Amino acid sequence: DHRDLHSFPTRRSSDLDTLEKELGYQVHVKVIDGQHFVPQHRERIAIVGFREPMPFSWDAMKMAGKGEKRMREVLHREDGSEPYLEWDGDRFFDHGKGEVNEKYILTPKLWKYLKDYKAKHQAKGNGFGFGLVGPDSVARTLSARYYKDGSEILVQRGRKRPRRLTPRECARLMGFPDEFRIPVSDTRAYKQFGNSVVTLAFQEVARRSEEHTSELQSLRKSR
Repeated sequence: DHRDLHSFPTRRSSDLDTLEKELGYQVHVKVIDGQHFVPQHRERIAIVGFREPMPFSWDAMKMAGKGEKRMREVLHREDGSEPYLEWDGDRFFDHGKGEVNEKYILTPKLWKYLKDYKAKHQAKGNGFGFGLVGPDSVARTLSARYYKDGSEILVQRGRKRPRRLTPRECARLMGFPDEFRIPVSDTRAYKQFGNSVVTLAFQEVARRSEEHTSELQSLRKSR
């Protein structure tokens, strides 16, 4: 199971009581930051439960150190090495021109609005505003509202106006392989990826859990 970090504390006691006392699970809880697996700061709570006592430990999880994953692993490559995906075609990336499609570049009006908004809040001492990323960056958390203006993660383009991530880049940022197909509209895709968990993180949680359940099944068979 997973829970949003901000909403979980108010429900934690009752959730764990239900799992442990009513359902009889041995419960293990951990906050996992997605940037151990992808270049995105995304903290989520993982809950693993076993019906029998188990020597489960989070310490054995295989993951990179924070900051080791960078946006260059996610961003479309404009040096001629971007792979052509038959199921994407030129929807997100124009392979003829070797660049991201122009529709993802912010309009002058939107870019001015975002700069003015950030300047207004900086004057008040607040940290609200857009976030820029480059190849060596770790991104902020991708949200389900990304389709509105993309302000939390904008890709730098030198002195030119920045651009949004494409849905394919959002998929990569959430740990989905390029083989994962995106049949829905950009708006739907942004919402769905923004509501997702970092798949690689929870694959690793599942791997650790499966190791213990497999050990238990082997013990039962040997009895």
